[in-house]
Amino acid sequence: MRFAPPNPLRIADRASGLNSLSVRSHNERLVLSLLLQNETTTRLEIGEKTGLSAQTISVIVRSLEQEALVVRGEAQKGRVGPPTTPLMLNSEGAYSVGVSVGYRNTHIVVVDFIGNVQHHRVMPHTTSDTSDALEVLALEIHRAIAGLSESRRGRIAGVGLALPTPPIRSGPDHDVLHRYLEDELGLPVFVQNDITAAAGGESLFGAARQLQDFLYFYLGARLHGRLVLNHQIYNGNSPLSYDVGVLALERALPKGDPASTKLWAEDPIWPPIGPELDAWQQVCAESLVDLTRSLLQFIELKTVVLSSFVPAEICAALCTLVRQEIPSVNAVVGRTSAAPKAVGAASLPFSSRFMVN
Repeated sequence: MRFAPPNPLRIADRASGLNSLSVRSHNERLVLSLLLQNETTTRLEIGEKTGLSAQTISVIVRSLEQEALVVRGEAQKGRVGPPTTPLMLNSEGAYSVGVSVGYRNTHIVVVDFIGNVQHHRVMPHTTSDTSDALEVLALEIHRAIAGLSESRRGRIAGVGLALPTPPIRSGPDHDVLHRYLEDELGLPVFVQNDITAAAGGESLFGAARQLQDFLYFYLGARLHGRLVLNHQIYNGNSPLSYDVGVLALERALPKGDPASTKLWAEDPIWPPIGPELDAWQQVCAESLVDLTRSLLQFIELKTVVLSSFVPAEICAALCTLVRQEIPSVNAVVGRTSAAPKAVGAASLPFSSRFMVN
């Protein structure tokens, strides 16, 4: 099984190239890593951060431009010396498919090279057998890819799978799913734990893009955490989670409450919910505060990032409560859309094919 790295900067596999998108050298990957972590950069900044000579940088940039992975911005005038031309990733330079298998739904996304979601499909889980489920998933991925033009389909870097640990009881075996999709799609498939993938996606595309160290929380059926230090993602020795997530809210609602069916819907807008919502938010915020405080006893951190598929205003309210209780920490809402784990899965082929340690 081809496992994707827990760290978004670590190469998982170099065995198969991207044909017309092949990135041949370590130095090319180094430049792309800088661009994946920064919206724009200049040749001068590349030289300062990498130690590469101006001539080497020119050769690399020219090669990446020819492969349509990098484009130039408008020259910046008004400073001493010649105008500075920023470099940036070409959003159409590469694409990736991300699949996350969740508690109630499977999400499929297609993202471009800078993390913009081009396609998002939610598949509610059914009681069909494993073989049928695999065929349906492969068909949905084919449809997602078919939504791209022919030229863009040729620039797909791979498929990322964000899977829970341990596997969902009713879901297919992880190894079977990986082998089936790789054979069926004819694309490299990278596998990672779903929460770790979500943290990596937030680091590559989202609110943590400029952060070297932060504490990451994912609020789903349960609450999960990851510690990121110097871009390395740590998940401890066990897949520990906390039962204060959406499942806890669902259990707190009166039996037959129509709101319970909307908690897992594709539309990230919840209907009005009674006092159960306020009570749940308070308990969830207390868990976030307690977990953050326990870690701050050992590590000095300035930022907490919270990602979730729940409505953004609820995440914002939780972050506000954390900031009120721990003023030294800036708690912020993640920016990887309504499907953080799927977007994180889509980041895996990029980090594995284009980036360096």
